[in-house]
Amino acid sequence: MRMTSIDEIAPDLFRLCIYVPDFDMQFNHFLVRDEQPLLFHAGFRRMFPELREAVSRLIDPTTLGHIAWSHFESDEVGALNHWLEIAPQAQPVCTLVGKLVSVDDFAIRPARGMTADDVLTTGKYRYRFHRSPHLPHGWDAGVLFEETRRTLFCSDLFHQFGKCDPVTTSDLIEPSRKAMQQMQQGPLADYMPYTSQTEGVLRGLAGLKPETLAVMHGSSYIGKSDKLLTDLAGVIKESFNDGH
Repeated sequence: MRMTSIDEIAPDLFRLCIYVPDFDMQFNHFLVRDEQPLLFHAGFRRMFPELREAVSRLIDPTTLGHIAWSHFESDEVGALNHWLEIAPQAQPVCTLVGKLVSVDDFAIRPARGMTADDVLTTGKYRYRFHRSPHLPHGWDAGVLFEETRRTLFCSDLFHQFGKCDPVTTSDLIEPSRKAMQQMQQGPLADYMPYTSQTEGVLRGLAGLKPETLAVMHGSSYIGKSDKLLTDLAGVIKESFNDGH
């Protein structure tokens, strides 16, 4: 079994990290400990045993209240049904598009499909889903924003390779640029498309004024994050669209 490292990166917010040497990449999952605990990223099915063990060090996994993710992809939803089986009250949570086009056919319980007008409360914390079509990937993509402590669960945005520290206060733009350029040279050249909506979506997320970025692959970021989000548009454009 792979080791899962656990770090509290903000009050009640825990990063559960599994490093996969074959990809030189960390797969991060985030647990919010609250009255109705929330897990962001269900993880791959094959990672479920070690993730369940890691969650059990923080809470009783059967008490999970919500399991959320950005977009329908194996590393984000592969183990969803395993979590739903052990946590009878847990509710899948995603964008409304995700619920309608994928999740309600896949999951053993219907998902709560959210728009930006909907609020999810877990006790102390309040969440909204903000749609981000094709950012980082599919039509169904969205990012979850916790409004109380201003945490943005940003999925594959700010992707970094290697064994990264749990958190950083350093600029994420250069590590993200390096990772995107590396992917551009291989079979993942279309990893994060630049579209006519990309800059506007990132400006909208910057307008939320996040103070923590919970990053799926690499270090999470602590600090004012609006400029990082606006600068990311240019990095995506130059890396995946050749500037055109």
